[in-house]
Amino acid sequence: MFINWRLRELNLKIVYYGPALGGKTTNLQYIHSKTDPRIRSEMVSLKTRGDRTLYFDFLQLELGRVAGLKPRFNLYTVPGQTYYTSTRKLVLQGVDGIVFVADSQAHRLEENRESFWEMRRNLRELGYDPESMPLVLQCNKRDLPNILSVSTIHEHLGLNGVPCLESIAIRGVGVFETLKTIINLVVAKAQQQL
Repeated sequence: MFINWRLRELNLKIVYYGPALGGKTTNLQYIHSKTDPRIRSEMVSLKTRGDRTLYFDFLQLELGRVAGLKPRFNLYTVPGQTYYTSTRKLVLQGVDGIVFVADSQAHRLEENRESFWEMRRNLRELGYDPESMPLVLQCNKRDLPNILSVSTIHEHLGLNGVPCLESIAIRGVGVFETLKTIINLVVAKAQQQL
């Protein structure tokens, strides 16, 4: 959480985390394309070998003020490949909330698990308590064959009690519902801290 006193803005960082090709980028691209250009920045793509980190921010006008400040949300994706561990850890610095985008296909379960436990390890190494971090599980690619049940994904990641939403990010299904859920969790935590 960062406060820009000159603009009276509360900057909150949300990171979309998960395995490679799970839908993180698709989520951000959809959100960016459907957000009013007057209240969002341009999408920035930081390219790495074979993958990229996306970033943009937007001012959430409908939300109202938080402790007299306008909330501005900075949305990031992390590169999915395992050899980008240091980049993913760097993107997590200053995080206020996380959307873990799980690929619902049965053959991707182990990749989801590895990415999730790496995320928790990175959070701890950065000094965060993974248990108190606002977190939403998004089970993506629900339109594909051979998918796991949401409860199976939830159980294998050990996320009982964490909000879970189904999505088909490529079509925008569940994308804004996921974003609204994580925004509500992040703002509630920020209000406790202000």
